[in-house]
Amino acid sequence: MRNALTLSPEIRAALADGMPVVALESTVIAHGLPHPDNLETSQAMEQAVRDAGAVPATIAVVDGRIRVGLSEEDRAHLADPDADIAKLSRRDIAACVVVGGTGATTVSATMICAQAAGIEVFATGGIGGVHRGAVETMDISADLLELSRTPVLTIASGAKSILDLPKTLEYLETQGVPVLGYQTDTLPAFHSRDSDLPLDHRVDTPEQAARIARLHWSLGLGGLLVCNPVPEDAALALGEVETWIDAALAEAGQAGIAGKTVTPFLLSRIAKSSGGRSLTANRALLIDNARVGAEIAIALSQRE
Repeated sequence: MRNALTLSPEIRAALADGMPVVALESTVIAHGLPHPDNLETSQAMEQAVRDAGAVPATIAVVDGRIRVGLSEEDRAHLADPDADIAKLSRRDIAACVVVGGTGATTVSATMICAQAAGIEVFATGGIGGVHRGAVETMDISADLLELSRTPVLTIASGAKSILDLPKTLEYLETQGVPVLGYQTDTLPAFHSRDSDLPLDHRVDTPEQAARIARLHWSLGLGGLLVCNPVPEDAALALGEVETWIDAALAEAGQAGIAGKTVTPFLLSRIAKSSGGRSLTANRALLIDNARVGAEIAIALSQRE
C-alpha cells in the first residue's frame, strides 16, 4: 500500500515532525456537493483545520496514485462537474490504482488511506450506514465495517439522514464501534441535531475523546466514531427532513435508482425541496467537523 502512496511535502513534513494532521475525504468534492459549492467547501474545511492549529490532508486517487494532500489542480479536477471521477470504496482502491485511474475516496477508502499514511483522525460530513429497506436490498455501507477494523477516529454528524438510523446504530454496536456523542447525548441526524436515539457515551472535550481513542487502540481495537451535531444556526427540523426523504425515496423507487447513485440522488432532491437549506446545513457541518477533528488531533498529538 505504501508504494502506491504519494504524500505532499507538507503532509510528509508534518507527520515526520509529529504535528497533528486531519484526513479529509474527496467524495464531498466530486459527488457530495454541486459545483462550485464543492470546491469552496473543501477549501473551507482545510482552512478550518489550519485555523484550529492542525494540518489538513485531503485524500484522493489521482492518475493511479493515492495522494495524501492535494494540489489546487487536483482539487479543481475533482470538482469539475464534467470530469469522470470514480467513487471509491474499500473494494475499489486497488483496481483504480492499477489502471491509473482517478477517483474520490468515500469514508471507508479515506480511512484506509489515512491509516496507511499514519494519520489518526478523519473528519467527514456523515457516514454511510444501513439503508432504508435493507431487509430486502441488503444495502449496507462498507463504512460500518471499516469503522470496526481500521484504527482511525472519525468525526461526523452521525449517519446521513436518508438512512435507517436505528439499524445503523445497532449495526455499529454489533461491530463493537464506540459511538461517542460530542457534547450531545443523542445521535445527530446529519441535517438535524437530534434523532432521539440515545448514545451510551458522551465526551465534552477533545481531550476526553483523545484519551478514549488512545486506550481503545492500546487494546488492539479498531475505529471510533465521534458524533458532532450540525451547528444550531444551520440545523433543520427532523420532521421536515423526514417528509422530504419520504418523497425522494418514492421518486427514486419509481425511477429504479439503486446502488452508489442513491445517496447523491436523494441528497439532490432534498436540497431542492428545502430550497437549498440542506446544502447550507451540509456545508456548515462539514466545516465544523473539520474544526473538531483538528482539536482532537491536537489533543492526540500531546502524548501522555
